[in-house]
Amino acid sequence: MLRLATQRHVGIFTKLIPANLTPPQFSALITLYQNGPCSQNELGRRIATDGATIKGIVNRLTKRGLMQTTPDPNDGRMLIVSLSAAGTALAASCIGIGLEITEATLAPFTQAERRQFLAMLKKLG
Repeated sequence: MLRLATQRHVGIFTKLIPANLTPPQFSALITLYQNGPCSQNELGRRIATDGATIKGIVNRLTKRGLMQTTPDPNDGRMLIVSLSAAGTALAASCIGIGLEITEATLAPFTQAERRQFLAMLKKLG
């Protein structure tokens, strides 16, 4: 059941999300938009992504001009990741789309089923 729900969600996401963003890229953009700059490591933890994967996400979005990185002033080994102006604009435009994606994904469920499904997903996370 979870696999089918994931496939449904990714299909809807792919149709609706702009700028050829992957779900993890979308998560990274929205997390920075909502919470502000943070270390690359912290961003990875916030979106439940390992170090190698978050590095790739940050690198790709930086090359696209959506993120920027600066050395952490307290620890030169770490990078602080923030949104560029273009990244901020894209993230702002995606908030409503994210809600549409969630609504379309959960559309087959009644309100009670939605609550139950989301509660089960939280147990997995």
